[in-house]
Amino acid sequence: MRSIAVANQKGGVGKTTTSVNLAVALSRAGRHVCLIDLDPQAHATLHVGVTSGAHGPTVFDVLTADQPLAAACVSVSDTLSVVPAHIDLSAAELALAGKSGRESILRSRMAADPRFQAGAAGAGLAGPAFDYVIVDCPPSLGLLSLNAMAAVGEVLLPLQPHFLALHGLSKLLETIELVSERVNPRLRLLGVVLCMHEAATRLAGEIGRDVDAFFAAGSGAHPAWGCGKLFATKIRRNIRLAEAPSFGQSIFDYAPESHGAEDYAALAAEVDQAAAVVREGVRRVA
Repeated sequence: MRSIAVANQKGGVGKTTTSVNLAVALSRAGRHVCLIDLDPQAHATLHVGVTSGAHGPTVFDVLTADQPLAAACVSVSDTLSVVPAHIDLSAAELALAGKSGRESILRSRMAADPRFQAGAAGAGLAGPAFDYVIVDCPPSLGLLSLNAMAAVGEVLLPLQPHFLALHGLSKLLETIELVSERVNPRLRLLGVVLCMHEAATRLAGEIGRDVDAFFAAGSGAHPAWGCGKLFATKIRRNIRLAEAPSFGQSIFDYAPESHGAEDYAALAAEVDQAAAVVREGVRRVA
């Protein structure tokens, strides 16, 4: 099983759009995918057509009330499930204050559920074992994002192509370094994907080249992100991507012929191919 946190401390960069449409693209390819919504705004939950709080426990109960992940998991399709968020999640940091090991609760819940274990199969499972877990992180680097990074193996960074975003990249890389050193040694940066990309603008091209050059010069960099890359797929600015959440649909259901659907299908294929690179990086460190 591969587990990927989609993270960026800056809001409005396409993080939730990427989480949802990557999860759906992988599920449409026949992979069993669990989307975990760790953002109190619950936008990923709504994006896949699930009403926040209407199906029993949410991820807030998983983190604060010892609820198992299976109790909160909602089936969206035969190959896609979601662990929904709720506005209560905004109080999670306060609710967990003083609790020992609060940064690794999600990891513990995943470890206790056979569906989230690599190679899980056979009787006793609540459903098919997951091939992918995609975690949509909030636009911050607080306790919720820390829980995500402690639980997963990889981080995917959506980046809007403007210069201020590059500062956010360096900050997130610092966080990945710290988490890998202190909490989760297997954590690695999967890569950066440019969202809301406009190929006709000079700025978008410059940012792409800067990010490419940054990773190309990263030989000997920290092992947690030294194998990172800029994905070849660029998510083009597309009004259909902005419209789809209001209908509770992924881009593949709302506008399957759009550039957005084409781009996220291509990104899903790249993410699959990137698995071998990440595994090789882990072996070199070991």
